Amino acid sequence: MAVVTTRQLLESGVHFGHQTRRWNPKMKRFILTDRNGIYIIDLQQSLTHIDRAYEFVKQTVAHGGSILFVGTKKQAQEPLAEQAARVGMPYVNQRWLGGMLTNFQTVSKRLQRLKELEQIDFDDVASSGRTKKELLMMRREKEKLERTLGGIRDMARTPSAIWVVDTNKEHLAVDEAHKLGIPVVAILDTNCDPDVVDYRIPGNDDAIRSVTLLTRVIADAVADGLRTRAGGGDSAAEPMAAWEAELLAGETQTGAGAGDNAAGAAAAQGEADAAAQVPAGATPAAAIDQAEGEASEPAAEAAPAQPAADEAQPSA
Repeated sequence: MAVVTTRQLLESGVHFGHQTRRWNPKMKRFILTDRNGIYIIDLQQSLTHIDRAYEFVKQTVAHGGSILFVGTKKQAQEPLAEQAARVGMPYVNQRWLGGMLTNFQTVSKRLQRLKELEQIDFDDVASSGRTKKELLMMRREKEKLERTLGGIRDMARTPSAIWVVDTNKEHLAVDEAHKLGIPVVAILDTNCDPDVVDYRIPGNDDAIRSVTLLTRVIADAVADGLRTRAGGGDSAAEPMAAWEAELLAGETQTGAGAGDNAAGAAAAQGEADAAAQVPAGATPAAAIDQAEGEASEPAAEAAPAQPAADEAQPSA
């Protein structure tokens, strides 16, 4: 069964690229056509690359690895933190600190400092042995560390791979991952360089719905890998952390059988709907035309959003 359907990608606006005057020629092979001055991404290729990235993430986690979610642009902050927290993976959604991967030893010291500050009761001045000013300064230090390092608070070592939303904005994270030989899985918009990414997903990295959908797919791959790891499929896998055991226990208690049946039925219905909407043998361009005609309102919302994002990101 497909990880995601063409209709879901269309409804989320994954096929909308940047304006034709703002593109990277290396992305030409992933572009289907252009419409009203905006590139249209070939969703057939996107589906293929999504399946490939999904399998890689699943196997990485199943063998004891971890995935770091990275996305600091406004559209990605909330969905990225939500999906990473859902599967217990570290994330960076505020600001990438230089050396977060290449100088992880120093970052680990700051994480230890954060944990020490979390043990302090800032409201109990009498028994703390500190003045109000000292406690105020320490509280501010704690808040700053939580803002910048809170998402990687429990990351004990460098990740096995990173998921990136907008490789242009997160170029520091991508560069550090390359220096350490860490695979990069990322959304590739039409203004990105595909050569810097190991597992590419051609798609819109500016629309909130697109970012949310693709990040959820990666989080689902992580959850699938955790289930495989818990099933003992890999004898060499590392022991599960406490949060992983709690996550899997929670999924078991909610009635996995009924949930799987419902999810399977919903997915099958979605596949049937997509098949009914797209005639057999139709080209990707025809599928896009038909989907946009039936769902003109979602497309109308997504199309103008891309140029707006372009204007907000001046070219170098």
